[in-house]
Amino acid sequence: MSKRDELIVKYAADLKDKCGVTPNMDLLTKVTIACGPSIYNPDAATVSGSQESEIATVKNNFLIKKLGLKDGADLDKGIDAVIEKYGRSNKNKYRAVVYYLLTVHFKKESVFKD
Repeated sequence: MSKRDELIVKYAADLKDKCGVTPNMDLLTKVTIACGPSIYNPDAATVSGSQESEIATVKNNFLIKKLGLKDGADLDKGIDAVIEKYGRSNKNKYRAVVYYLLTVHFKKESVFKD
């Protein structure tokens, strides 16, 4: 099993155990691939839900650039809802899991279709 496959299994477990979500493994795999090499860097692989600069990065680089959403208050509300679902006290919020939850929240799964 490749390192990426091992991480995807870990992300699926987080979605199920911490978020109460049964993941679509095909979508989770595509979202993980879209994260690029950041998933292998311990610092970049996680999202700090309380750090303004980190929230801005998620909003600009993922929601606006990758998913093609328009900037607005609904993006901040969506990020807040996902952070809440993942658990504010959870220190290790994996970027791929947050991005997966955001993709589903905003119903943008079509971005990751073949």
